[in-house]
Amino acid sequence: MTCILGISAFYHDSAAALVVDGEIVAAAQEERFSRKKHDYRFPQHAIDYCLAEAGLHAGDLDHVAFYDKPLLKFERLLETYLAYSPAGFRSFLKAMPLWLRQKLHLPREMDKGLRHQYKGRYVFLGHHESHAASAFFPSPFEEAAILTMDGAGEWGTGSWGVGRGNRIELTHELRFPHSLGLLYSAFTYFTGFKVNSGEYKLMGLAPYGEPKYKDVILDKLMDLKPDGSFRLDMSYFNYCQGLTMTNRKMARLFGGPPRRSESRLTQREMDIAASIQAVTEEVILRAVRHIAAETKMKNLVLAGGVALNCVANGKVLRDGAFENVWIQPAAGDAGGALGAAMFVWHQLLDNERNADNSHDVQKGSLLGPKFSNDQIKVFLDETGATYDFYKEEKKLLDVVADCIANQKVVGHMAGRMEFGPRALGARSILGDARSSKMQSVMNLKIKFRESFRPFAPSVLREHVGEYFQMRDNEDSPYMLLVAPISEKRRIAEAGATEGLEGIDRLLKVVRSDVPAITHVDYS
Repeated sequence: MTCILGISAFYHDSAAALVVDGEIVAAAQEERFSRKKHDYRFPQHAIDYCLAEAGLHAGDLDHVAFYDKPLLKFERLLETYLAYSPAGFRSFLKAMPLWLRQKLHLPREMDKGLRHQYKGRYVFLGHHESHAASAFFPSPFEEAAILTMDGAGEWGTGSWGVGRGNRIELTHELRFPHSLGLLYSAFTYFTGFKVNSGEYKLMGLAPYGEPKYKDVILDKLMDLKPDGSFRLDMSYFNYCQGLTMTNRKMARLFGGPPRRSESRLTQREMDIAASIQAVTEEVILRAVRHIAAETKMKNLVLAGGVALNCVANGKVLRDGAFENVWIQPAAGDAGGALGAAMFVWHQLLDNERNADNSHDVQKGSLLGPKFSNDQIKVFLDETGATYDFYKEEKKLLDVVADCIANQKVVGHMAGRMEFGPRALGARSILGDARSSKMQSVMNLKIKFRESFRPFAPSVLREHVGEYFQMRDNEDSPYMLLVAPISEKRRIAEAGATEGLEGIDRLLKVVRSDVPAITHVDYS
């Protein structure tokens, strides 16, 4: 038995993943235990969970892999600060304590986290190597083109290559500071949202605006090539040397300073959101078409934080450059932990992959902890909660379906927790997608977030064609694609989830993946 632990930490969305003899046994983000959103700290709780799930101790591990190379990343930071000195001195002083305390001493930190029980050597992979491994190795495909895009790894900000059998090879790289992820984050900052967590908001705001600044971005901020590569004009950005993402020159270009987070959203922010979303889609589509032409492959796999942009993903699928597209559900840094572990198993240890071109090995991304009825009952009793207990799950789910049909909102927890940022039915808030009021009820009264934020409909796989314009071979089990809503269903039955452009991010439900949600959907 070969046990491999993958770890990602110290930037955002730290996580751990455990692979045993090539099988993904467990994976979880630290935030799910610490309750600190996007927790960057060493994933102690996630590691403890993964080991407990498999009945292992750290001393049983054969290999431990980390998702990037901290010394190379530190080299980038030093060279960047020196290049912009003395302008980046404040940012340098703010960054150094964590580096000097933990990041430069990762073997020591991992020894501590593993309670000094692990006696082997640590494997450090390239950041985009980990992303690429997370995209290809769990995918259904025997061979596929690979595209990764995010903010920054060591020096790379994006890469592409190919995966065949049990090996991946990255042949092209976009390098810092030219980054699609950082460009999108710069506009996240400029529109008043938090970097590394507010990008979803920017994407959700885009349909409310017009892309009137698209040409400005393409003409002034970047030099975009036909193959999707580009160079940014760094005179508009501050992320290399400052504590902000943009500067006054950017403010002059867009008619005023960045929005303060507490201030009202205006049409300017909506138009900026629409514009950067359009630019992002243009960059990705150019890259995808170029990769398709170069590799002559029919399958594409995606990872990296940019791959969580489900609007762009939907356009990639509909563009048709590739017949099939698979996206790592934990596409951000959390997924790097899984990629690191699977890279060791397949590429370093040279173990075979058995890909059938139909089914992935991600297990519905339901890889986190679960709780028994007895555990739940103890918790409810200790908190003094009022509850009803149903011995038969079918009866419970019938009650849930009735509640939803009667315009009530249900918090649903069943089985193992999702790995990745999307609620896939195991830990989900459920409501009636037909209701025109449900979106505002959920956003304002339950989630306490902006009223424009979208929700996703869950649809049984066999009925997707009735509601969405999708081909039979197009799959969306991880809520990472948007698709056009069919005309006959658009107004009548998609009230709470329909986007302004008549598109929806959907969760295609397979009966075997989330049986409880399948029953509720069917009811």
